[in-house]
Amino acid sequence: MKKILIKADNIKGINYLLKEQGLKGKIDLIYIDPPFATGNNFTITDGRASTISNSRNGDIAYSDKLIGNNFINFLRKRLILLKELLSERGSIYLHIDYKVGHYVKILMDEVFGIENFRNDITRIKCNPKNFNRIGYGNIKDLILFYSKGSNPIWHEPRDKYTEEDVQRLFPKTDKFGRKYTTVPIHAPGETENGQSNEPFNGIKPPKGRHWRTGVKTLKEWDEKGLIEWSTTGNPRKIIYADEQRGKRIQDIWEFKDPPYPSYPTEKNLDLLGLIIKTSSNKDSIVLDCFCGSGTTLLAAQINRRKWIGIDNSVHAIKSTKKKLNGIKVDLFNKVDYDYIDMEDVEQTNATGIIEIQDHVKTENINIKSS
Repeated sequence: MKKILIKADNIKGINYLLKEQGLKGKIDLIYIDPPFATGNNFTITDGRASTISNSRNGDIAYSDKLIGNNFINFLRKRLILLKELLSERGSIYLHIDYKVGHYVKILMDEVFGIENFRNDITRIKCNPKNFNRIGYGNIKDLILFYSKGSNPIWHEPRDKYTEEDVQRLFPKTDKFGRKYTTVPIHAPGETENGQSNEPFNGIKPPKGRHWRTGVKTLKEWDEKGLIEWSTTGNPRKIIYADEQRGKRIQDIWEFKDPPYPSYPTEKNLDLLGLIIKTSSNKDSIVLDCFCGSGTTLLAAQINRRKWIGIDNSVHAIKSTKKKLNGIKVDLFNKVDYDYIDMEDVEQTNATGIIEIQDHVKTENINIKSS
């Protein structure tokens, strides 16, 4: 499947993917950054995007006029269709703000099942502001992460240890100068049978506990010098700093918005890269049906994923094309994507399915790829 950029209302675009492209159950990752029910318009003036509502000047990049139940119903229709596109190992990340996020959380519980809720990720979006208002400064929004089922694609993300992390987490140093720490080799709970309760070097696990692994493995660790024995004869496993992948990423992320965005909703490229690398494979299709400036598509391209973007804004499509065409690679590595402008479509049947009545304009474009 080629990469696809679609100019359309995303209900029409999603149904096109379901009916005409046969992508039901084929999308491994969906990231969306829908409107936040602000009740405002967002503009672009002289090529400069306004991230704060400004409907008096410039061209409207997108309208965010739906609020309340209208907004929730707007989002529900799209989430139901997006679930149809998700593969059984697929995930969806929905970016939203603090004002409506709790309502959207309930909606996503309804559509995807509360058992498939994975995280409410806090994203620090900007530096502290000193607005004079009653209330604390808002520097964060949130990302709701759900999976389609119980076994989603997951590549454990890690942050590299800083020097401060190494000194704090690995306070000991061996004779070769390697930093390390030690951890217990036993865990809570007693076992009656099996190696986890057998003596190791003549000692049994403490009362109420069992060995974390079989005695055979403990002996192998000891022979390799990976067991440290205290002066009182207590064994602990040695963990070296230089053998660790890094620290586990938590649910507070600091990925600040670009200071001079080309589009009002432009997001941090590293933020999208983290999501894509964590929740998709190299052969996965990544979908963003509110693609805005195209950062999701760019991140997917950089990380060698297939991608589909949908947006109805002329400014969004223009920004996305510019971003994709700016990818720098050698002269021999190019990728095709289809640009589809769906003009002649209408809703025709009672189920709300969009039927394509006339034609779909398709344009093959060569762009440089990473």
